Amino acid sequence: MKDIIQVKNISFNYADQPLLFDNLSLNVHEGEWLALIGQNGSGKSTLARLIDGLNVLKQGQIIVDGLLVNDENILDIRNKIGMVFQNPEDQFVGATVEDDVAFGLENRQVDREQMHHIVERSLKNVNMWDFRDRIPANLSGGQKQRVAIAGIVALSPQIIILDEATSMLDPRGRQDILNLVREIKAKNHLTVISITHDIDEAAGADRVVVINHGKKIDEDVPDKIFANTEQLEQIGLDAPYTSQLIAALKGKGVNLNQQYLDSERLIAWIKQLVSNK
Repeated sequence: MKDIIQVKNISFNYADQPLLFDNLSLNVHEGEWLALIGQNGSGKSTLARLIDGLNVLKQGQIIVDGLLVNDENILDIRNKIGMVFQNPEDQFVGATVEDDVAFGLENRQVDREQMHHIVERSLKNVNMWDFRDRIPANLSGGQKQRVAIAGIVALSPQIIILDEATSMLDPRGRQDILNLVREIKAKNHLTVISITHDIDEAAGADRVVVINHGKKIDEDVPDKIFANTEQLEQIGLDAPYTSQLIAALKGKGVNLNQQYLDSERLIAWIKQLVSNK
């Protein structure tokens, strides 16, 4: 499997601050959904900014699709990556939704007729075409994130980074955005990095990397990461509700053969358990 991002022995610190990363290494596989989890201040968002070249490394290398992250390659690298931030308003520059999605295309000097088709397609992909004449600031939180995602999809990146992109949404809005990104990922064969402290969000990833105080302390599939509730609690993260429920069931003498189940699988298992009694 190709590694579309390689983080090699990187070190970084902010001015007058101790080292945040000290010899950190990790890889992101092409086409996967990777979740980076950890408490606030653990270094997750800083790592995203280093990958996109928004922050500059002190030591080590980051390679994105074969290109070293440096001044020479930075424009090509940013064409490969789309970032969705916690507050989508930080990304808005257009007077209307349609203008905002067109902004990046205008910067790339895309032909106006072609631009119109791309903007229409991108907004329809996120179910926001009917809002094209609205002022972005007047939209709901979920609608704003949809517009931010449309602006990124319009630029055809290979990688989408969600930097706490759902943290300001209610549970329903959060799930809607995650489902939308999942559909876009499958349709366009994208790689997704989800930076989050929301364990339930990370549970839907293909692979999870746990970061604490700038160090990678674990990486594995969600089932194995979230079965280790003690490790999660030690770094200040709550175990998923399903893991807590499984632990409570085991405390009552009800044992499952699997270490971790998402909510749908757990409900199905409980229904089967009840029907067998």
